[in-house]
Amino acid sequence: MDRTSFQLATQRVLSGEHPHHGIGTLGEKTLHAVIKHYVEPDESFHEIPLEGYVADVYREGHVCEIQTAGFEKMREKLRAFLPLYKVTIVYPVPATKWLKWVDVETGEISRPRKSPKKGTPQAVFRELYRIKNFLKDPHLSIRILLIDIEETRLKDGWSYDGKKGSHRENRIPIELVEEYRIEQIRDYHILVPDSLEKFDSVQYARATGLTVNRARTALNVLHDLGIVRRIDKVGNRYIYEESTGQAQAVAVDKK
Repeated sequence: MDRTSFQLATQRVLSGEHPHHGIGTLGEKTLHAVIKHYVEPDESFHEIPLEGYVADVYREGHVCEIQTAGFEKMREKLRAFLPLYKVTIVYPVPATKWLKWVDVETGEISRPRKSPKKGTPQAVFRELYRIKNFLKDPHLSIRILLIDIEETRLKDGWSYDGKKGSHRENRIPIELVEEYRIEQIRDYHILVPDSLEKFDSVQYARATGLTVNRARTALNVLHDLGIVRRIDKVGNRYIYEESTGQAQAVAVDKK
């Protein structure tokens, strides 16, 4: 993890030195562009035609794909890339988020307010489930970036205050908080909190900040990867424990 390089990438994109050429909303373009310049500062390796697709970054046999959501959209790319190249999916998770609201009639922007929700690396499981069949491929690695973000949303939703069903206008990275790299299957052990011994989905949810439904999804993936095993069943809930023989995995440079 290199916070200085991340700040330089953010400054470069926000200063206008780099025109946004992303996909999706403007906010996704901004976040996408910053991460792309962080993982590869040399733009000559950006947006490279490859096997009938366009790789976000390609250099020396290694593809990097920055994906803010919707991993199911990557399935065809992965089928084309993985037999031939090493592929890293880079996934940003808002660690702390500050929200600003734009009144669509007056253009007035509210002061940023800190969201009570905290992001954790386990948020990636919602997306990993969508590409579960690819996770055991030795050419695939995952890079999770916890990032403090300022998000601007339009008050154009269906509720009385315009917030429910609203659209995101922009997401601006503020700081890279932490980075996790999953280079091989055993590295998924880092996504099982040390505090858990024998546990169910409710306990996993409490330890990771996920909802119970998302905790079930996470444990489904971890079980499929052999990171946890089912040792009992109480009612309709499985009881899990972490598989033995795991190697210790650590976050990248906690500074």
